[in-house]
Amino acid sequence: MIVLGVDPGLADTGWGVVEFDGQHYRPVSFGTVSTSPDEDIQKRIYTIGQDLGEIAMRYNASVVSMEDIFFTKNITSAIPVAKVIGAAVFRFTELSLPVHLFSPLQVKTAVTGMGRADKMQVQEMVKVILKLKSIPRPDHAADALADCICYCSTLSLKDRIKA
Repeated sequence: MIVLGVDPGLADTGWGVVEFDGQHYRPVSFGTVSTSPDEDIQKRIYTIGQDLGEIAMRYNASVVSMEDIFFTKNITSAIPVAKVIGAAVFRFTELSLPVHLFSPLQVKTAVTGMGRADKMQVQEMVKVILKLKSIPRPDHAADALADCICYCSTLSLKDRIKA
């Protein structure tokens, strides 16, 4: 199975692709979709949705794992991210790709075993789990790979519970 992970953001949306056979992870590729603050917000959101769709098709993704919106104090910074999530979900739905949204707590728990893990702990575990030589850069790409691991881990757990 090919999993496309997405870490949504307006300036930089991270993406990562991982192949998972039910037991083993194989990192395929990762990167970011970046937009300029000089562009109109509608154009930026559209570009992110289109580019993510192209990435999904290029790597023949079978499922999408995306981090869901999270905010604590500043809802105005969360609104553009929510719009990006909407555009991405719309585009993936057009491509008949199932999308699974996970909270940051779920992602951290799946990757590190601790829901309160910090960013560096998550990134280090992504490196270890995917057997990479270094922590993926930029940070948003590493977070997207963590989203892939979260989906695969959740899928594996569900399979074990059914058995």
